[in-house]
Amino acid sequence: MTLTESPRRSAARGDGVLSARPMRHPDASDEQVMTRRGWWLVVINWLIPGSAQVLAGNRRLGRFGLAATLVMWLLIVLLVAGLLLWRSATLSVLINPFVLVALTVIVVAYGVLWIILSLDALRLTRLVKTATPGRYLIALLSVALMLVTGGTVAFAAPRMLAASNAIDQIFSAGAPIEPDDGYYNVLLLGGDSSEGRDSLRFDSVSVVSVNADTGKVTIFGLPRQMLNVPFEEGTPMHDIYPNGFQGQASQTCSWNAWLNHVRQRVEVCDANGQFSETGGEDLYPDAAANGSAPGIEATKDAAEGILGIDVEHYVLLDMHGFASLVDALGGVEIEVTQRLPEGPGPAYTGQPAEEWATGWIEPGLQTMDGDTAQWYARSRYTTTDWDRMKRQRELQAAILEQFTPQNVLTRFQDIAAAGDDLVQTDMPQADLPYFFELAVKAKEQPIDSIEFTPNNDYGTDTTPPDYARIHQDVAEALHPTQDGDGEE
Repeated sequence: MTLTESPRRSAARGDGVLSARPMRHPDASDEQVMTRRGWWLVVINWLIPGSAQVLAGNRRLGRFGLAATLVMWLLIVLLVAGLLLWRSATLSVLINPFVLVALTVIVVAYGVLWIILSLDALRLTRLVKTATPGRYLIALLSVALMLVTGGTVAFAAPRMLAASNAIDQIFSAGAPIEPDDGYYNVLLLGGDSSEGRDSLRFDSVSVVSVNADTGKVTIFGLPRQMLNVPFEEGTPMHDIYPNGFQGQASQTCSWNAWLNHVRQRVEVCDANGQFSETGGEDLYPDAAANGSAPGIEATKDAAEGILGIDVEHYVLLDMHGFASLVDALGGVEIEVTQRLPEGPGPAYTGQPAEEWATGWIEPGLQTMDGDTAQWYARSRYTTTDWDRMKRQRELQAAILEQFTPQNVLTRFQDIAAAGDDLVQTDMPQADLPYFFELAVKAKEQPIDSIEFTPNNDYGTDTTPPDYARIHQDVAEALHPTQDGDGEE
């Protein structure tokens, strides 16, 4: 620019230089030049969306595309850096349902823009001026890259929405929980609300203790037939049963002294032991507001009394939706040790299984679908209740093995949909990032399982267990460097 040259004239000269470049104004009569230009435009636009328009098309559209691309790159860099350096804080943001929906909108919008820019880049190549077979290969590459882009968006967006819905529907919005003596203790209930049952029953009761530092998992199995279970002091049920849970038989409201009948006692009958359609609300009035139910809260108090530890939250797995989860995971692999019947059970005492069984689960290593896995967990008429407890633990471990990153990513929508029908919990969303880190640590360690069954010398089928001994064994299992009294 000379001293007398105006800025406007200088800008005009700059535009003239740009317009002389072969990308914007190529020699259309030279097929080789047009072919090389076509390859460049298609590839560079896919790598840096918007760049093709800046070089050879609508610069305003190109600048908008480049700006959107830089924003997406910045978000990706921040996400990767956050997961590497501040994983808990980053996950806390990502698991927010509103954030997931917003990210889904951003991903879909950018994917649509990317495809629009790709179509425009293909137009800018002026295929009719390129050499054969280059024109067909350029078109094929452009379509393939657009399919990759669209496929990526189609893969990611529904999974992000499914995650948002699952988190919002399954987990509560409460405050984070604090570990009890170094452990997170969660009541794990296995229920069955399938057709033919008059109510949801807790067929499986256990407490999962997760070390707050190492992620080490210990599962305490509580037989559903445990008798005269104690309740934590200061709880509504302890006030009614200071000497342990007792059964009652009456025409209006009856239950026995088993652990899994605590729910029956609380939710079907009122505080006076009479039938009530709103039973339990007088004992646990805040249960529903906290994402729980009176029967669950009473069972939680019983678990605390049995084990001598605080149990803050629960997870209820409904066997009615269990099969859909197993199918969503692609099945589970189980080593079957004895032949088990499928079916509703005998019509009369002593009826052989061959007469009522609708099918059989044969011994050996099997990959079970949801229906078979459900029968594997339910089957009991030819084995003991303690055997069924063991099979349920095997099934839980097999399901956890299937939760690999690859399996979850490829089947996420089905898993999330199954979770809506399968899982109920009062665990807060705020704890999910920390529990995710603990789950990663837990995968690297074996799971300890302790069953308080009669064949392990904890009482008999007809007498209450030695609860004082259970307290000592739990303390020793969770704190192996300490004695049963908690002293070094």
